[in-house]
Amino acid sequence: MPGVVVTGAWTTVKEQMPTTYATELANKGYAALVFDFRGWGGSEDAIKYLEDPQRKTEDINAAANFLVTRPEVDADKVAGLGICASAGYMSDAAASNPNIKSLALVAPWLHNAAIVDAVYGGEEGVNGLITAAKDAEVSDEPIYLEAASLTNENAVMYQAPYYTEENRGLIPEYDNKFNLASWDGWLTYDALKTADVQEKPALLVHSEAAAIPQGAKEYAERAGDNVELIMLDDVTQFDFYDQPEAVNTSANAVAEHFKKTLK
Repeated sequence: MPGVVVTGAWTTVKEQMPTTYATELANKGYAALVFDFRGWGGSEDAIKYLEDPQRKTEDINAAANFLVTRPEVDADKVAGLGICASAGYMSDAAASNPNIKSLALVAPWLHNAAIVDAVYGGEEGVNGLITAAKDAEVSDEPIYLEAASLTNENAVMYQAPYYTEENRGLIPEYDNKFNLASWDGWLTYDALKTADVQEKPALLVHSEAAAIPQGAKEYAERAGDNVELIMLDDVTQFDFYDQPEAVNTSANAVAEHFKKTLK
């Protein structure tokens, strides 16, 4: 079968939106692999809950390199699907890993310095978070924040849907933690630069009602003819994670893209 590595939004574990999309793709004939990044969920590591683009890209490469060894997988037909924050990591992995032949990004959070400034309070806000992260890096003990909360105003995602709802993303497997040291790598990360060298066929599925659609548009413009951008109507970022209509539409588009490009 063709194989697909599926990864999800920041701070998440494999049982959340990765498994939602992996199930859809498995039902369409793909061998879909989900996994927990180092230090998250079921993957042990000395460093926990670190949202680090470089580490997570390395983990995606390891997953893709493992998937091609599986006897049920056609090693010449392996793709990557990145959802939300991991879209940048998946794009980076696809650009450099010959085992990943095709790329799809759903609700991609793709930021650069300009978008970071707009989202995180300008230069002053960004510098404050980076300073806090650097202090945390040299702390005797790691500093963990609550990732999502309805009541804790200091949570990274205060009153955010999905992550705070038990019938959605607030599942027992969810760590709901964020290593304060993450801000440095996350805020200085340029998820758009790979678009300039991306030679793999790519599909982006986004919506004007979802998070930072300008990032997806700029990625598509910079990547050129090998990228297709589909913009859905009135689909929020959190709808993409688990709402049946948004998931089905996105998964169908992804499966069709892989069918055309994994040859």
